[in-house]
Amino acid sequence: MDTSIVGVGVSISDRFRGVVEEKAIRIETLAPRAQRLDVKVTHRAYHNGRMEDETVELTLTGKGPVVRAEAVDGDKFAALDMAVDKLAEQLRRAKDKRIDARKHPRGAVLDKESGSLRGVDVQPASVDVLRAVATGEVPIVTGPEDEEEYTPVVIRTKQFGPEWMTVEDAVDRMELVGHDFFLFIDARTDHPSVVYRRKGWDYGVISLTTQAVPDAVAS
Repeated sequence: MDTSIVGVGVSISDRFRGVVEEKAIRIETLAPRAQRLDVKVTHRAYHNGRMEDETVELTLTGKGPVVRAEAVDGDKFAALDMAVDKLAEQLRRAKDKRIDARKHPRGAVLDKESGSLRGVDVQPASVDVLRAVATGEVPIVTGPEDEEEYTPVVIRTKQFGPEWMTVEDAVDRMELVGHDFFLFIDARTDHPSVVYRRKGWDYGVISLTTQAVPDAVAS
Protein backbone atom coordinates (compact mmCIF):
# COMPACT_ATOMS: atom_id res chain seq x y z
CA MET A 1 0.00 0.00 0.00
CA ASP A 2 1.37 3.39 -1.04
CA THR A 3 1.49 6.16 1.56
CA SER A 4 1.46 9.90 0.86
CA ILE A 5 1.98 12.58 3.54
CA VAL A 6 1.26 16.27 2.96
CA GLY A 7 1.77 19.12 5.42
CA VAL A 8 -0.18 22.38 5.25
CA GLY A 9 1.44 25.10 7.33
CA VAL A 10 3.64 22.53 9.06
CA SER A 11 6.77 20.57 8.14
CA ILE A 12 6.71 16.78 8.19
CA SER A 13 9.60 15.34 10.17
CA ASP A 14 11.25 11.99 9.57
CA ARG A 15 9.97 10.85 12.98
CA PHE A 16 6.38 11.58 11.97
CA ARG A 17 6.87 9.76 8.66
CA GLY A 18 8.18 6.74 10.56
CA VAL A 19 5.15 6.70 12.85
CA VAL A 20 2.84 6.94 9.83
CA GLU A 21 4.54 3.95 8.21
CA GLU A 22 4.01 1.94 11.43
CA LYS A 23 0.34 2.93 11.52
CA ALA A 24 -0.01 2.06 7.82
CA ILE A 25 0.95 -1.55 8.59
CA ARG A 26 -1.89 -1.76 11.11
CA ILE A 27 -4.36 -0.28 8.62
CA GLU A 28 -3.22 -2.64 5.86
CA THR A 29 -3.96 -5.67 8.06
CA LEU A 30 -7.54 -4.41 8.47
CA ALA A 31 -7.92 -3.45 4.80
CA PRO A 32 -5.76 -5.79 2.68
CA ARG A 33 -7.40 -4.54 -0.53
CA ALA A 34 -6.42 -0.92 0.16
CA GLN A 35 -4.04 0.58 -2.37
CA ARG A 36 -3.24 4.05 -1.04
CA LEU A 37 -3.27 5.97 2.25
CA ASP A 38 -3.21 9.76 2.02
CA VAL A 39 -2.28 11.66 5.19
CA LYS A 40 -2.85 15.41 5.38
CA VAL A 41 -1.59 17.41 8.37
CA THR A 42 -2.90 20.98 8.72
CA HIS A 43 -1.54 23.45 11.28
CA ARG A 44 -3.96 26.14 12.40
CA ALA A 45 -3.00 29.27 14.32
CA TYR A 46 -5.70 31.52 15.79
CA HIS A 47 -5.58 35.25 16.49
CA ASN A 48 -8.13 35.31 19.33
CA GLY A 49 -5.91 33.72 21.93
CA ARG A 50 -7.04 30.17 21.19
CA MET A 51 -4.29 27.55 21.30
CA GLU A 52 -2.90 26.32 17.99
CA ASP A 53 -3.92 22.85 16.84
CA GLU A 54 -3.08 20.19 14.29
CA THR A 55 -5.65 18.42 12.10
CA VAL A 56 -4.81 15.00 10.67
CA GLU A 57 -6.97 13.73 7.80
CA LEU A 58 -6.69 10.14 6.57
CA THR A 59 -8.09 8.97 3.22
CA LEU A 60 -7.92 5.27 2.35
CA THR A 61 -8.59 4.28 -1.26
CA GLY A 62 -8.54 0.97 -3.06
CA LYS A 63 -10.95 -1.68 -4.31
CA GLY A 64 -14.13 -0.59 -2.60
CA PRO A 65 -15.55 2.59 -1.09
CA VAL A 66 -13.30 5.42 0.07
CA VAL A 67 -12.82 5.49 3.84
CA ARG A 68 -11.99 8.75 5.62
CA ALA A 69 -11.19 9.80 9.18
CA GLU A 70 -10.16 13.06 10.82
CA ALA A 71 -8.95 14.16 14.26
CA VAL A 72 -7.79 17.41 15.86
CA ASP A 73 -5.34 17.90 18.73
CA GLY A 74 -2.64 20.27 19.86
CA ASP A 75 -0.07 17.56 19.06
CA LYS A 76 -0.02 16.04 15.58
CA PHE A 77 1.11 12.65 16.90
CA ALA A 78 -1.92 12.48 19.21
CA ALA A 79 -4.18 13.60 16.34
CA LEU A 80 -2.69 10.86 14.17
CA ASP A 81 -3.40 8.22 16.82
CA MET A 82 -7.04 9.34 17.13
CA ALA A 83 -7.54 9.47 13.37
CA VAL A 84 -6.08 5.97 12.94
CA ASP A 85 -8.36 4.65 15.71
CA LYS A 86 -11.39 6.17 13.95
CA LEU A 87 -10.34 4.71 10.61
CA ALA A 88 -9.75 1.29 12.16
CA GLU A 89 -13.20 1.36 13.78
CA GLN A 90 -14.82 2.22 10.44
CA LEU A 91 -13.00 -0.68 8.78
CA ARG A 92 -14.10 -3.09 11.52
CA ARG A 93 -17.73 -1.97 11.20
CA ALA A 94 -17.60 -2.42 7.43
CA LYS A 95 -16.15 -5.92 7.86
CA ASP A 96 -18.84 -6.85 10.40
CA LYS A 97 -21.52 -5.62 7.99
CA ARG A 98 -20.15 -7.81 5.19
CA ILE A 99 -20.10 -10.85 7.47
CA ASP A 100 -23.64 -10.12 8.69
CA ALA A 101 -24.85 -9.64 5.10
CA ARG A 102 -23.49 -13.05 4.12
CA LYS A 103 -25.13 -14.74 7.11
CA HIS A 104 -28.40 -12.80 6.87
CA PRO A 105 -28.94 -11.72 3.24
CA ARG A 106 -31.36 -8.85 2.74
CA GLY A 107 -33.99 -8.48 0.05
CA ALA A 108 -36.21 -11.03 -1.63
CA VAL A 109 -35.48 -14.74 -1.27
CA LEU A 110 -37.31 -17.15 -3.58
CA ASP A 111 -38.36 -20.54 -2.27
CA LYS A 112 -38.05 -22.72 -5.39
CA GLU A 113 -40.25 -25.48 -4.02
CA SER A 114 -43.25 -23.35 -3.01
CA GLY A 115 -42.61 -20.39 -5.33
CA SER A 116 -43.08 -17.92 -2.48
CA LEU A 117 -41.00 -14.83 -1.83
CA ARG A 118 -39.57 -14.06 1.59
CA GLY A 119 -38.17 -10.70 2.67
CA VAL A 120 -40.64 -8.53 0.74
CA ASP A 121 -44.35 -7.94 1.07
CA VAL A 122 -45.04 -9.24 -2.45
CA GLN A 123 -46.30 -12.57 -3.71
CA PRO A 124 -45.73 -13.77 -7.29
CA ALA A 125 -48.75 -14.25 -9.50
CA SER A 126 -50.04 -17.79 -9.83
CA VAL A 127 -49.81 -19.78 -13.06
CA ASP A 128 -53.58 -19.46 -13.55
CA VAL A 129 -53.43 -15.66 -13.35
CA LEU A 130 -50.52 -15.48 -15.79
CA ARG A 131 -52.40 -17.74 -18.21
CA ALA A 132 -55.56 -15.63 -17.92
CA VAL A 133 -53.62 -12.45 -18.72
CA ALA A 134 -51.89 -14.10 -21.67
CA THR A 135 -55.16 -15.38 -23.18
CA GLY A 136 -57.05 -12.11 -22.64
CA GLU A 137 -59.44 -13.42 -20.01
CA VAL A 138 -58.10 -10.71 -17.71
CA PRO A 139 -57.90 -7.45 -19.70
CA ILE A 140 -54.86 -5.20 -19.37
CA VAL A 141 -55.97 -1.64 -18.56
CA THR A 142 -53.78 1.14 -19.84
CA GLY A 143 -54.07 4.88 -19.25
CA PRO A 144 -54.93 7.51 -21.83
CA GLU A 145 -52.24 8.22 -24.36
CA ASP A 146 -52.55 11.98 -24.26
CA GLU A 147 -49.61 13.99 -25.49
CA GLU A 148 -47.72 15.89 -22.81
CA GLU A 149 -48.05 19.66 -22.85
CA TYR A 150 -45.06 21.51 -24.23
CA THR A 151 -42.85 23.29 -21.72
CA PRO A 152 -39.50 25.05 -22.29
CA VAL A 153 -38.29 23.75 -18.94
CA VAL A 154 -36.74 20.29 -19.21
CA ILE A 155 -37.36 18.26 -16.06
CA ARG A 156 -35.68 14.88 -15.95
CA THR A 157 -37.24 12.39 -13.60
CA LYS A 158 -35.96 9.12 -12.19
CA GLN A 159 -37.82 6.63 -10.06
CA PHE A 160 -36.23 4.12 -7.73
CA GLY A 161 -37.62 1.48 -5.44
CA PRO A 162 -37.44 2.44 -1.73
CA GLU A 163 -34.55 1.04 0.29
CA TRP A 164 -34.64 0.79 4.09
CA MET A 165 -31.25 1.38 5.74
CA THR A 166 -29.59 3.22 8.59
CA VAL A 167 -28.13 6.70 8.23
CA GLU A 168 -24.64 5.21 8.48
CA ASP A 169 -25.36 2.78 5.63
CA ALA A 170 -26.76 5.65 3.54
CA VAL A 171 -23.56 7.66 4.03
CA ASP A 172 -21.48 4.63 2.99
CA ARG A 173 -23.66 4.15 -0.10
CA MET A 174 -23.36 7.85 -1.00
CA GLU A 175 -19.56 7.65 -0.76
CA LEU A 176 -19.61 4.46 -2.81
CA VAL A 177 -21.56 5.97 -5.71
CA GLY A 178 -19.69 9.29 -5.48
CA HIS A 179 -22.77 11.51 -5.16
CA ASP A 180 -23.34 14.54 -2.93
CA PHE A 181 -26.65 13.17 -1.61
CA PHE A 182 -28.51 9.88 -1.30
CA LEU A 183 -32.24 9.13 -0.86
CA PHE A 184 -33.36 6.31 1.41
CA ILE A 185 -35.93 5.23 3.99
CA ASP A 186 -34.59 5.47 7.54
CA ALA A 187 -34.82 1.96 9.00
CA ARG A 188 -35.12 3.37 12.53
CA THR A 189 -38.07 5.71 11.83
CA ASP A 190 -39.54 4.60 8.47
CA HIS A 191 -39.29 8.25 7.34
CA PRO A 192 -38.18 9.20 3.81
CA SER A 193 -34.77 10.84 4.28
CA VAL A 194 -31.76 12.15 2.41
CA VAL A 195 -28.15 12.35 3.53
CA TYR A 196 -25.96 15.03 1.99
CA ARG A 197 -22.37 16.16 2.06
CA ARG A 198 -21.43 19.33 3.93
CA LYS A 199 -18.08 21.11 4.22
CA GLY A 200 -15.09 18.96 5.05
CA TRP A 201 -16.09 15.43 6.05
CA ASP A 202 -19.36 16.50 7.71
CA TYR A 203 -22.72 15.11 6.62
CA GLY A 204 -26.32 16.20 7.11
CA VAL A 205 -29.67 14.40 7.18
CA ILE A 206 -33.08 15.72 6.12
CA SER A 207 -36.18 13.63 6.92
CA LEU A 208 -39.90 13.89 6.29
CA THR A 209 -41.55 13.38 9.67
CA THR A 210 -44.85 12.12 8.23
CA GLN A 211 -46.03 10.03 5.31
CA ALA A 212 -49.70 11.06 5.63
CA VAL A 213 -51.29 12.89 2.70
CA PRO A 214 -52.28 16.50 3.63
CA ASP A 215 -56.02 17.15 3.82
CA ALA A 216 -55.89 19.74 1.04
CA VAL A 217 -54.25 17.24 -1.30
CA ALA A 218 -56.41 14.31 -0.25
CA SER A 219 -59.64 16.25 -0.89
